[in-house]
Amino acid sequence: MKTRMIWANLVSSDLQKTIQFYTDLGFKQNGKETEELVSFSFAESNFIINFFVPKRFEWALKGKLTNTESENEIIFSLSADSREEVDLWLEKVKAAGGKIFSEPENFEAGYTFGFTDPDGHKFNFLYWPGM
Repeated sequence: MKTRMIWANLVSSDLQKTIQFYTDLGFKQNGKETEELVSFSFAESNFIINFFVPKRFEWALKGKLTNTESENEIIFSLSADSREEVDLWLEKVKAAGGKIFSEPENFEAGYTFGFTDPDGHKFNFLYWPGM
């Protein structure tokens, strides 16, 4: 057996706000949004993240949603080609309305900052030499 793909599924309390945020960051929609979901493609590998409305996401989870204000679910790391590019992403995320939860800092050989999207999902941009 072989797994061909992996993608992520998250909740969105406001699909239009999610669309605006990720579009402002320059990510491309994967297909057309529906009343229940919107998808975006990330990076050269076309990693897909689907954002579902809460009712549909709870149905898929067969459980309760995480409160992203007080709990953590996962953090997605997005690569940058340089320290300067990390700083450019920081400004772009701020302009798009992202919330910075970790200011830019050195991390071992790398450089990173962390942010949340409008629903509190955590991401970071990371420069790591040689990666």
